[in-house]
Amino acid sequence: MASIPKKKRLFVAERAYSCCEYCISQEKYSPDYFSVEHIIPQIKDGTDEVLNLAYSCLACNSHKYISTKALDPVSGIIYPLYNPRTDTWASHFRWSVDYTQILGITPTGRATIEKLRLNRPNVINLRVVLSTIGKHPPY
Repeated sequence: MASIPKKKRLFVAERAYSCCEYCISQEKYSPDYFSVEHIIPQIKDGTDEVLNLAYSCLACNSHKYISTKALDPVSGIIYPLYNPRTDTWASHFRWSVDYTQILGITPTGRATIEKLRLNRPNVINLRVVLSTIGKHPPY
């Protein structure tokens, strides 16, 4: 596996506004490293084309690993994970009233929240702190 060229990495980061495309953590405030990840993993024939790349914090990337599907905790059925290139975030997720938790409004949204642990305690804590200074949600 070859590494993603710097120019392509910068494009992916800028396209994501330097936020994790899954948990919406902002790179400049996050203790996690960020990387360019393959939405469809290379082991499952995913390519290095920008349409298959997402900007992701280390935790989301690690929880996702090579998964493309996960169990919806409500229906018990396996659904595709959220794809930042083909899905609209607002079609699958909403913020809680206080903007500290991501809520799944579709089976894909719920499955993604569970698989990637989008509401990890440290991420919720960061959202709380950033909300108090008007820096969350980022967009």
